Amino acid sequence: MQLPKLNFKEDFVFDIKRDKDTFFIYDMVRKSWLVLTPEEWVRQHFVHYFTQVKKYAKSALILEKKLELNGTIKRIDLLITEKTAPKILVELKAPNITLTEQTFEQIARYNSVIGAEKIILSNGLQHIAARFENGNYHFENVEF
Repeated sequence: MQLPKLNFKEDFVFDIKRDKDTFFIYDMVRKSWLVLTPEEWVRQHFVHYFTQVKKYAKSALILEKKLELNGTIKRIDLLITEKTAPKILVELKAPNITLTEQTFEQIARYNSVIGAEKIILSNGLQHIAARFENGNYHFENVEF
């Protein structure tokens, strides 16, 4: 399986296995093997980034949590917490998905329920970050 090199300074080491024609990646937070989809490849980079580079405890990461938004059940990709308070909401796309104003609006809607201080939208190649202050998003330059 050919996986794209993502836009991260570090080269993380992942546990990957193959069963017949399906590849799996080990998720150290959920302690389980997950099907290695393009989006999961991006998510696991962020899991490693926040635990190994930013030194967050694994317990501070919440992955694929259900969220009710306007009567519809959605699922957030990754939430970083500090003392259970939401700090960083991360919305992930596969590397072949272009980040647009619509995808940014999606994470902004999710954050209207979550209330994180910062949001990150990424397809692993391009990263967009914004801080929520005084009712507005202020974009920031970020490198991972």
